[in-house]
Amino acid sequence: MSATHPNQQNGDGLERSRDQKMDALALANEIRGKRASLKRELKAGRVKVHSQIAAPPEWLATAKVIDLLLAVPKIGRVKANKALVQCRISPSKTVGGLSDRQRRELVDLLAR
Repeated sequence: MSATHPNQQNGDGLERSRDQKMDALALANEIRGKRASLKRELKAGRVKVHSQIAAPPEWLATAKVIDLLLAVPKIGRVKANKALVQCRISPSKTVGGLSDRQRRELVDLLAR
């Protein structure tokens, strides 16, 4: 008996896997595009970062909080890190991974 890859048992399994990969790639590209657009809006001052963190759209859940902060004018790495430390948020934390306390403290800090 020869060992076969699970998706090579029949043509359907391989095609389904390719379709799933293409769907995932399309979704990832869509999310990246939306994040890039949001960062441009933040940089231009048309969108407030605290409103996005308070009620983030689903596609923003996996974005790093620090990346959003760095897109805001007048917030550089030092101010962004200071805000994260003050709110007890890890620099690797995602928007979707914020606890209610962290989200509330950060929104209050940024809304000032």
